[in-house]
Amino acid sequence: MAAHRRPRQRATGGGAARTAATITLAGAATATGLGGTGHAEPDPTPEQVGARVDRLYQEAEVATEKYNGAKEKADAAERRLEGLRDEAARKEDRLNTAREALGSVAAAQYRSGGLDPALQLALSADPDRYLDGAAFVERAGSRQTAAVEKVRKQLREIERLRGAARVELTSLKSRQAELKRHRKTITDKLGTARRLLSGLTAEERAGLGHGADRASRSPSGAREGLSASAQAPDSRAAAAVSYAHQKLGSPYVWGATGPDAFDCSGLIQAAYRAAGVSLPRTTYAQIDAGRRVARSELLPGDLVFFYSGISHVGIYVGDGQMIHAPNPSAPVRLAPVDQMPFAGATRVV
Repeated sequence: MAAHRRPRQRATGGGAARTAATITLAGAATATGLGGTGHAEPDPTPEQVGARVDRLYQEAEVATEKYNGAKEKADAAERRLEGLRDEAARKEDRLNTAREALGSVAAAQYRSGGLDPALQLALSADPDRYLDGAAFVERAGSRQTAAVEKVRKQLREIERLRGAARVELTSLKSRQAELKRHRKTITDKLGTARRLLSGLTAEERAGLGHGADRASRSPSGAREGLSASAQAPDSRAAAAVSYAHQKLGSPYVWGATGPDAFDCSGLIQAAYRAAGVSLPRTTYAQIDAGRRVARSELLPGDLVFFYSGISHVGIYVGDGQMIHAPNPSAPVRLAPVDQMPFAGATRVV
């Protein structure tokens, strides 16, 4: 009997264990389901989406200005590098000419039964060995010492240029890596903003100011532009204001400086370039490009800056309004100066 009871007890115990486990798992699943339902996050309101998108756009604009500054420095490093390489190539051409002249002298000496030691050294295929042997050249007392000395100086100058070019190349690679980092930051934030906005209806986007352009090139807008230009402190400021009015409705593209698309500092640079005034590329450099003015003293043509990091800029056009390139969801448009946290103003001319 004992042999028959033991298996039955194991079977009974196993069934009870399985039943208990099933009840436990079912209870856990129910609790999880109820808990999940009870703690589910509600969908964000259009206003919350708009606030997050605005924050993403501001962060992207900070990165855009850093990108613009890094690109300006990278372009300058590339120009310096090309200049150094061009100069080195010209000096190498002159060096080759000088060495060919020494080679002719050496050939003549060889035919006459000897080769001046100084010429042997100057015509060496190893420039470093040549430079190390400069003292030997002086001891040789050859009538070709002056020519050899000229070659020696040319070799040293070429080596200096090559060293400077290596430094510039390192700087350029560093700037290019910085550009890549900023570009990724910008594209990631703008991509997130686009995804958030795509979840809203056209009416919701328009209600948040991320929809259709509200600043058209209407006849009244043109008249306002002429009026603001007339109030500008001088002809160059008037010309910059006029240019900005002509660009109303142009798309925002980060890193762009016109003529058909702009970012915020790119629009300002292009407007004053059209007026014959050269401005720096970035907002944080543009704010120091003129004389600071108080908000109460603003005149058309003044540059108005926003946020604590000086990450946004517009051009004041009078009556508390500015023209600026806001973000990828809004083209160049008119807007109130008090729309964003005011950080300062500059009168360029």
